[in-house]
Amino acid sequence: MKFIILAAGKGTRLGMDHPKPLTKLKTEETILERQINYLSKYVNKKDIIIVVGYKKELIMKSFPDCTFVFNPNYDKTNTAKSLLCALNNDFKSDIIWINGDVVFDQKAIKFALDSKESCMLVNTESVSEEEVKYNLNNNGTIKQVSKNIKDGIGEAVGINKISKNYIKKFIDALEKCNDQDYFEYAIELLIQKNIPIYPIDISSVLCMEIDFKEDLELINKKL
Repeated sequence: MKFIILAAGKGTRLGMDHPKPLTKLKTEETILERQINYLSKYVNKKDIIIVVGYKKELIMKSFPDCTFVFNPNYDKTNTAKSLLCALNNDFKSDIIWINGDVVFDQKAIKFALDSKESCMLVNTESVSEEEVKYNLNNNGTIKQVSKNIKDGIGEAVGINKISKNYIKKFIDALEKCNDQDYFEYAIELLIQKNIPIYPIDISSVLCMEIDFKEDLELINKKL
């Protein structure tokens, strides 16, 4: 198993002068520290690949035991290209990737680990206009996933899994993405090739992306 954390962006909406994953929580740990503490219960830290960009030295100095991949175009590209930087055809295991601004409970990762299928963790309790939404095919697999869906039945939470059998096709899909595309567009390209992606509802588990100061205040209350 390989874990990939996308931590290259500036996170300007939160208004910090450091990479957003280094934002400190009420628990006195940073978002990224919390993520790595949970992930390292399942893999060696060398199998945690962190995609860095903005002020990368701050992240690399904080977590020297992890593996780092630099996105040199972090200020011009979105998550699809950051994820592409971390992937290669030599991967012989499933991968789970996580947005670097997601605060989650350890149970959330267990859901992804236990899945035998490629999957996307979702929250069905809210469907915000600003968030990445999804809907379903009749067989329960994901039909569409993007911010533009009108009939979304839930939100993606920023934790996803692709089984090793589909990694090469996923790389091909990421290569077809434009610089400003989110990685969810690559998932849609897989779906168009009839590759099944299953939603896993973790609404009952703490899992929240931190985009704005209001999000940070809310997660600190929950913690």
